[in-house]
Amino acid sequence: MTLHLELAPLISLGAGVAILAFPRLLNFIVAGYLIALGVLGLLGHSL
Repeated sequence: MTLHLELAPLISLGAGVAILAFPRLLNFIVAGYLIALGVLGLLGHSL
């Protein structure tokens, strides 16, 4: 039995839970996610 998880849904789930717990973190979570996507895109990786 193998468990195959994608990275994007896990990040989305974590961000959603964090936003529900701490709504003021929304700006930082969105900024961090966009920065991570940009860096991965420049390095040739995709989520």
